[in-house]
Amino acid sequence: MKKVEKEYIQLKTMLAGMCQVTTSMLQDATKALVSRDSALADSVIARDDEVDDLDTRIDEHCLKMLALYEPKAVDLRFVVTALRIIVDLERVGDHCTSIAKEVKKLNQSPPVKPYIDLPNMTEGAVKMLQDAITAYFNRDIESALEIIKRDDVIDQLDDKITQELLIYIKSDKDNTQDVISLMFITRSTERIADYATNIAEMVYFMVTGEIIKHRSPDKVLDG
Repeated sequence: MKKVEKEYIQLKTMLAGMCQVTTSMLQDATKALVSRDSALADSVIARDDEVDDLDTRIDEHCLKMLALYEPKAVDLRFVVTALRIIVDLERVGDHCTSIAKEVKKLNQSPPVKPYIDLPNMTEGAVKMLQDAITAYFNRDIESALEIIKRDDVIDQLDDKITQELLIYIKSDKDNTQDVISLMFITRSTERIADYATNIAEMVYFMVTGEIIKHRSPDKVLDG
């Protein structure tokens, strides 16, 4: 195996690891909320250092590849896309850390409402992230477009939960601070799905050279 091929494998391995850490952070932050497990929330916060370390290592690895091998065309876009993906994954880690901190606050008082839609929203965002990274590895534009479409489902859950929480504020002003924390968690989860969408859009650009950031997937397919 050529040295450059080993470098690409190492890049993919580190990216897969960074995705695994960030998605596990989101899953565990939500689990910590549902099960009222503040120790688990603390473990999420602690993992942010691992995300930052991977961010630095991947950044350095990509810059080395650019300098040593001077990749062209789609290979160049593959490495440059990795540099952009780690920015979004690092932000996902930051959001998960912030969610975990809000969870710790919420766990100090009785639950405001049953948590049903929020775990579903979390799993949707996690799957989007995982599938976006897989689409990047496989250079799969069809999967990328399908991931972008899924963001609408997350947005709908965000709207539904937010409307329910607004009703809780009106009916019980004593729980206002807890409701605000839940709104923050919901919005942060929605933002994480947006980062997955960003990655999918970058995958499409990587393969085709075409920017679709401000176009719907249906219009892309229509040409």
